[in-house]
Amino acid sequence: MEARRDVTATDPAEEPIQPDRTMREFLVEITTTVPDGTGQDEVDSRRTAEAVRAKELAATGNLARLWRPVDEPRSIGIWRAADEEELHVKVLGTLPLRPWMTLTVTPLESHPNDPGPRDGAR
Repeated sequence: MEARRDVTATDPAEEPIQPDRTMREFLVEITTTVPDGTGQDEVDSRRTAEAVRAKELAATGNLARLWRPVDEPRSIGIWRAADEEELHVKVLGTLPLRPWMTLTVTPLESHPNDPGPRDGAR
């Protein structure tokens, strides 16, 4: 008789991202809209947690660059992940402000005239 095992489903966002893998780059435009009626304490708490998470994602190579256009309430960044599903689930999905975000994701590939270095992330 085979022993019975308990199998617990895990949240894919909580599974670690493997460090030794090829990552693709994505241009991500993010607009964050705080829902009406949200208390300032919650907004401040999420923004603080967002800054911490952004640093963590930068350290893992998932967040390469991030800009804020002048006088616009949005961000534009270069993000990296193995594929678009990983980007949404394990990277962007882990941001504390994600429930308030609207995203536009554009997968990128190298251009033959790109003057930048050729590395595994392109």
